[in-house]
Amino acid sequence: MARIAGVDLPKNKRGVIALTYIFGIGDKLSVRVLDLAGMDHSKRVSTWTDEEVAKIRQVIGELKTEGALRSEVQLNIKRLMDIGCFRGLRHRRGLPVRGQRTRTNARTRKGKRKTVAGKKKATKK
Repeated sequence: MARIAGVDLPKNKRGVIALTYIFGIGDKLSVRVLDLAGMDHSKRVSTWTDEEVAKIRQVIGELKTEGALRSEVQLNIKRLMDIGCFRGLRHRRGLPVRGQRTRTNARTRKGKRKTVAGKKKATKK
């Protein structure tokens, strides 16, 4: 099992897919990393040699990934909240930030639905 940037990569997956397990590396960047390392895209992680893993580590070492990237994202969110812009207020209130509707379909950000008692209808006399 290859360990790169503090992440254990799955053995049975192709290299292009396995590299996406690292925070900050997506589909396109994983292809670029393997190209820079001079490796075949279809090669599985279990067949990588120690030299190939070292090449990949070297290429990924130049990128901002995992802990450094996570802390940068958190600092960006904190900056938005500190300056009090609209996106910062949405983060602070735990609501969707990018313009999604909140009347329905905002369960991920708003949390589990709380039941509110309905309005009683007035009885006619």
